[in-house]
Amino acid sequence: MIIYDLSCDNDHRFEGWFRSADDFEAQLARRIVRCPQCDSAEVRRIPSAVAIGGAQPVPAATRQRAASTSAATALMPAGEQVAAAYRQLLRAIMDNSEDVGSAFADEARKIHYNEAPERSIRGQATPDECEALRDEGIEIMNLPALGDDDLQ
Repeated sequence: MIIYDLSCDNDHRFEGWFRSADDFEAQLARRIVRCPQCDSAEVRRIPSAVAIGGAQPVPAATRQRAASTSAATALMPAGEQVAAAYRQLLRAIMDNSEDVGSAFADEARKIHYNEAPERSIRGQATPDECEALRDEGIEIMNLPALGDDDLQ
């Protein structure tokens, strides 16, 4: 796992976690890496505090102020940040899953019982179908209906 310090074209700073440097580059090229504050896809790596930390000591007061600011942002994101993060999550789900529509329960069973190739799927299922899948030990996650307007 690699953690990169990132910045968007609006100078919002955030971090991203990636499997590898190649994974970061691939996601960047597909415009999946987006600013959680403004949803900009114009993202670049910036020097991390760890990489430049040995150059000059940072005063304790500055470290504490930076830590409290960072924690407040992470724990209490603004409404726009939440909306941007939600859009980024939806976009990642849509980009990395196959829509099987109303055949979701049947297809989930086929995958679970090795009758179909393993892959990420999404679709619609009734509450009874969801309960039956869980009773069979098939892990699923209920999500709200995803529409194009949710990704704007």
